[in-house]
Amino acid sequence: MASSKIYIVRHAESEHNVSKDFSQLDPPLTALGFEQARQLSQTIPDASKNVAIIFCSPLRRAIQTTLAGFSDILDKRYFPNDSGQGAHGGATLLVEADLQERSDLPCDTGSSLEDLKKAFPHLEFDGLDESWPAKTGRYGPDDSDVRDRAVRVTGLLEKWAEKLNDKDRKDVVVVTHGVFMKFLTRDHDIDLPKAGWRSYGLRKEEEGGRRVLLPISNR
Repeated sequence: MASSKIYIVRHAESEHNVSKDFSQLDPPLTALGFEQARQLSQTIPDASKNVAIIFCSPLRRAIQTTLAGFSDILDKRYFPNDSGQGAHGGATLLVEADLQERSDLPCDTGSSLEDLKKAFPHLEFDGLDESWPAKTGRYGPDDSDVRDRAVRVTGLLEKWAEKLNDKDRKDVVVVTHGVFMKFLTRDHDIDLPKAGWRSYGLRKEEEGGRRVLLPISNR
C-alpha cells in the first residue's frame, strides 16, 4: 500500500515581498499572490482525489494561500455557505503555530488570535492560544528553537501519516515559509518560488530511527 506524500508549499507573494517593508505586521497576499495561489490545486498531482489534510501556518499570507489554493479541495465548512467553494467531505484544514516563519521581524510575526478569528470566521483555531504570536520560548527565532519546531512538525506529520495509512485519501499538504522549510526539510539550499511546492516522503534515519522528510519526484 502506498504511503502518504507530503507536499511542502511556500506561500504565495505577499505585500512585504514586493515593498520590502519588513515593519508591516503580518502582511497579506498581493493580487498577484492570490493568482499564484489559485493555481496550486491544479499543479499538485491528483490533489482533489488524494489530499486528506492541509496544515498551514497561522500567518495571514499562509492562510490566504491555503484558502485560495485549495478552495476546491477543502471541506465546505471553511467557506461562507453562499460562496460555492469547498467540497462535501473535503480535506481537513489544521492551523499549526509551529509552521510560522522564523524571524521576529513584524512581517514574520502573527496577528492576535482575536484578529485571526475576525478575518477568517469560518476557520478553527483550536491549536492556538492567546500568546501564540510571541516570538519567545517555543516560537523563538534562535536556530535551536526553530530546529525544535521542525522536529515537532515532523512528528505531527508522522502521526497523521499513520492515521491515514489505510485511507483512500492519504496525502498531506503543508503551507509554510521559505526559511522555516529549510529547517523542516533539513535542506538549507531549498528556495522554492512563491506558491511553489516539492513532494516528500517520510523515511526513518538509519541511526536513531527518527523519521525525516526525504524528497521524492514531483509528480
